[in-house]
Amino acid sequence: MNILLVLIPVTLVILIVAVRLFFWAVNHQQFDDLDSPAQLPLMDDQPEPVPPAETSESDSATPP
Repeated sequence: MNILLVLIPVTLVILIVAVRLFFWAVNHQQFDDLDSPAQLPLMDDQPEPVPPAETSESDSATPP
């Protein structure tokens, strides 16, 4: 029965912390866009452009 003297205040503290964290998340727009983050891993990365091939002077010279 004495454990209730400890558990009730601990439970109330955990509840207060959880409620404060929830309202912090709502105020910092953590729940605004719930669809995009779930689809980001499914999107393909943009292909990187291939740099143009460099030509050396020996390749551009005409053979004798």
